[in-house]
Amino acid sequence: MKHVFLDEYSDLSSPVHQLDPRAKLVGLVAFIIICVSTPPDRYAAFAAYLGLELVLVLISRLPWRHVLKRLLVVLPFILVVAAFLPFFGKGGGSYNLGPLTVSAHGLLVLWNVAAKSTVSVLAVILLSSTTPFPELLKGMEKLKVPVLLTTILSFMYRYVFVLMDELQRMRRARDSRGWSGKWFWQGKVIGHMIAALFLRSYERGERVYAAMLARGYEGNARAIYLYDFGIMEAGFVSMLALFPLAARLIS
Repeated sequence: MKHVFLDEYSDLSSPVHQLDPRAKLVGLVAFIIICVSTPPDRYAAFAAYLGLELVLVLISRLPWRHVLKRLLVVLPFILVVAAFLPFFGKGGGSYNLGPLTVSAHGLLVLWNVAAKSTVSVLAVILLSSTTPFPELLKGMEKLKVPVLLTTILSFMYRYVFVLMDELQRMRRARDSRGWSGKWFWQGKVIGHMIAALFLRSYERGERVYAAMLARGYEGNARAIYLYDFGIMEAGFVSMLALFPLAARLIS
């Protein structure tokens, strides 16, 4: 299994990559809050939000294919809302789309979900793809996020790949023994696999914890923080907070 998921392109060299993770966290979270609190009829504001993010994608030199592939995560939410469009009927007129009649309110709801989810997910892509995950967690600790939370996230991101590798080995062993999965009573094999994976995960956790204690672990990982919050970081946060606010007020 490829052991890179969130921070696949975090090792690139760009002005955005070199910023302090704290600046990116604060700026992009503020940007998302402003976006989701914007009324859906502020179309110019949403265009400005998306334009700013596209500029940041260009500056960060992220591959467009990577960005578009990650953006597909919002598609199921949009499709779920689109499936219920015929049932929204709060006035505002209606439109005939083939055999279906769609209300103007339903279309506004669809636009609201599509615009806000796309802008928000693109902000998360920018954050995760320009910041190595360990440094992102260290930045969260610098922002006084509870150490317990960052520690859990760190172990989760590290060992989810180990568990996926373990699951793939179990699947290969199952398939090599002629398992077809065509019959209902063969489903108990899946239950046995889940139980075995749980036990192996529990035992691995105990071994890892014992090894950490033997190496002097005291509840947090010691690491050097190589970033500094300077003028570039202050300008980045100000841009991500003030520009969307201005676009929202003007539109």
